[in-house]
Amino acid sequence: MLFILILIPLLTAFLIAVAPREQARLVATIGSFIALGATLVAALPANFDWSRPGAYHMTDTVALVPELGISLSVGVDSVAMLLIILTAFLGPLCVLGSFTAINEKLRTYYAWLLILQAAMVGVFAARDLIFFYICFEFTLLPMYILISLYGSTNRKKAATKFFLYTFTGSIIALAGLVYTAWWNTTLATTLFDGAGTWTFDIATLALAAQQMSLTQQGWVLFAMLLGFAVKVPLFPVHTWLPLAHTEAPTAGSVILAGVLLKLGTYAIYRFVLGFVPDAVIEYAPVIAVLAIIGIVYAGLICWVQRDVKKLVAYSSVSHLGFCVLGLFALNEIGLSGSVLYMINHGLSTGALFFLIGMMYERYHTRSMDEIGGLARRMPIWSFFMGFFVMASVGLPGLNGFVSEFMCLLGTFQSGADGVGGTPGRLGPWFAFVAGTGMIIAAIYLLYMVGKVVFGPLKEPAGHHKHETLPHDLTYREVGILVPLAAACVFLGLWPTPVLNVIAPANQQLLAIYEQRLESWDALHHTELADAITVDAVIVVSGEEVTP
Repeated sequence: MLFILILIPLLTAFLIAVAPREQARLVATIGSFIALGATLVAALPANFDWSRPGAYHMTDTVALVPELGISLSVGVDSVAMLLIILTAFLGPLCVLGSFTAINEKLRTYYAWLLILQAAMVGVFAARDLIFFYICFEFTLLPMYILISLYGSTNRKKAATKFFLYTFTGSIIALAGLVYTAWWNTTLATTLFDGAGTWTFDIATLALAAQQMSLTQQGWVLFAMLLGFAVKVPLFPVHTWLPLAHTEAPTAGSVILAGVLLKLGTYAIYRFVLGFVPDAVIEYAPVIAVLAIIGIVYAGLICWVQRDVKKLVAYSSVSHLGFCVLGLFALNEIGLSGSVLYMINHGLSTGALFFLIGMMYERYHTRSMDEIGGLARRMPIWSFFMGFFVMASVGLPGLNGFVSEFMCLLGTFQSGADGVGGTPGRLGPWFAFVAGTGMIIAAIYLLYMVGKVVFGPLKEPAGHHKHETLPHDLTYREVGILVPLAAACVFLGLWPTPVLNVIAPANQQLLAIYEQRLESWDALHHTELADAITVDAVIVVSGEEVTP
């Protein structure tokens, strides 16, 4: 069934390419809704057991090069399934959101949009490393085309920078992954099933990587994290994102924020945490510091932005810092909060990009210096703008609050002493500094709302009304925003069903880290006690004495 979820968008893209130009929108709409329907059917409890810990469902394998262990292998757990649902959910909204924004090369645009959706589903469904990497890299091509052909004035530079940054990082990540496959061939065949052979099965390679020394795991961690951190993006390899977001068409920005960035966080969850636990424990504080720098630094950059789309783009760097921080808290609440944040960020930030695109279609500007007081002219648009800004800020009762709070709480508990503490390498100080990012986010997002939505009406000089769009939102545009708003309210008021299905997928991962963190803590405390004892003897006696 997973192959069907990948093939439906591909088949739709083919039909768009051969259909008459004026039918491209209709074919894309029908195909994207069929993909959403098939995904929801696949996710029904009758077809998918959400409660089985560490289990992969709908597994299927087609051998391609058996002697090298290369195959088309698919399977999903609850985390991957949730992200596939998010991808399918945003697909029809992006198609509908492009009806008036895209008027040239329609077949090219909608075909590549559907091909991009197929590649993203392939990333989440892959259980073979080669298949994963092909889909992971292939997402670059559709997004490059969407930005370079349908973006704003600086689109060529944005598309090239996006491609070069992410492709270079991915090549380095591939080196680390291939090294892991080679390492598996050096192991004794009796160690576990699949050891000592050439294979690219992800589950087998995870077992192999865990047999590496700390030094080996450290190098593999560096290689994988460099490639996947660019995709998130994590400071300091984030500089491609604001330009790509700003220049991309509206649907491109929505897909980029909603799903494409989550390929990086998902890959960290699946490969970095799953492959090299000893190195993760060793370097978790360093990675957490980079995430916190991104949270605060990008937030301060947002504070001085005048372009609202660039402001929301930089806010993604800040918000996804919380997501990475939750992953490296290495406890249940941090991991669950991080996975939930992947979904919540895609909903609220994707909606903000939709709203900015709707405003830009009418006024052809995104500058806060040229536009303001739109509550007088566009009250419905202004309501949704305020709503989704509150979701991004983390207002209690909306989706952003739950996931941010869980990421911070998991960070606070990680390695904290006393009641409520869990094994880990972070702690209260990491959470405290990261928490300032929530305050900064409230400042720049509410300031943006104050400038654009409230105050005296300000419209750019010489602006002309769109040929088909009224001042305020149309039924089509409201229909795009209402499902996103409903999802934000649902996940804000009742996130329990989603958290319950995330937990089983985390159990196997947490079991590895609980054992290794206890060993690390015991070793660390023993070394520290020995050092304190030796120092005390020297200070008291002035000579070397056996304790």
